Amino acid sequence: MTRRRDFLKNTGALALAGLAFQNVNARSFFSPSAHLDKIGVQLFSIPKLLEKDFAGTMKMVASVGFKEVELFGPYPFSTDEAKQRWKAIEPQVGFSGSGYFGLTIKEVKKILDDNGLATPSMHTDLSTLKNKMGEMAEAAHALGHNYVILPSYETQPTLDAYQRLADQFNEIGAHAKKLGIRFAFHNHGNGLHEIEGKKVPLDLLIEKTDPELVFLQMDIYWTQAGGTSPAALLDKYPGRYRLIHLKDMKKDVRFSGDGGDPKQWIELWPYMADAGSGVLDLKNIITHAKKSGVEHYILERDLVPDPEIALPKSYKYLAGLDIG
Repeated sequence: MTRRRDFLKNTGALALAGLAFQNVNARSFFSPSAHLDKIGVQLFSIPKLLEKDFAGTMKMVASVGFKEVELFGPYPFSTDEAKQRWKAIEPQVGFSGSGYFGLTIKEVKKILDDNGLATPSMHTDLSTLKNKMGEMAEAAHALGHNYVILPSYETQPTLDAYQRLADQFNEIGAHAKKLGIRFAFHNHGNGLHEIEGKKVPLDLLIEKTDPELVFLQMDIYWTQAGGTSPAALLDKYPGRYRLIHLKDMKKDVRFSGDGGDPKQWIELWPYMADAGSGVLDLKNIITHAKKSGVEHYILERDLVPDPEIALPKSYKYLAGLDIG
């Protein structure tokens, strides 16, 4: 009788343990991932490698673990104005390649597909957005871009001028929507502080643009360099930011001016750091980004030194973050 009672007791314990194990497994199976499931890289991080060997560089990017890439212009279809502006800064950046790096759209698409890379977004310019939207949309559909992004805009002298810029953005966004793509703009340092004693220009741009037509991409480094908290801005405008540029900062630096021109951006390139090795609280920012509705997380470290070492290091840090 004792043996029978012991047997039943042990069997019951095993059954309870089995149920507990199943419950743990079920919770693990159905709980959302606490990590970023796909991380992209902005190709402005590695332009010199792309100039030398586009296909080989894409193979390296994929081998690190990246799933997405973001292109930058000008492109063959960009306006002459955009191409001339690019030529003017070539001596400062030290390279000339951009867009498709001498390849055709079909060739770029094949290389990306061969390496399992998607390209949900592209950087362009205001002139091309206003005058070449049709050709740009055709290219976007061929490559799989959902977002065409204005990477910067000129500092405006008055709030009325920012209102006119917001009106332009709405017009561009409406045109993009008709052609099956989405328009977004990316911040630098300008427009982050109150002017005329009344309003922060970025707030005006966000509030005066239609959320169905105009989306946003945050660059956390430039936001911080402009003296604004990335997490606070993400919380303030849930649903507006759909893409985010991730990079770290060696020390908490600020622009020498308003942050609205390439000279001021280039001045701060030396303070960029591999993800996880600087002063920015990336885990906190990404957690706020997820809650705010960000869809695409893109590593960008402008002209990163030693990319074969730096990119895997940053990827490993970002992919390992527990942001549940």
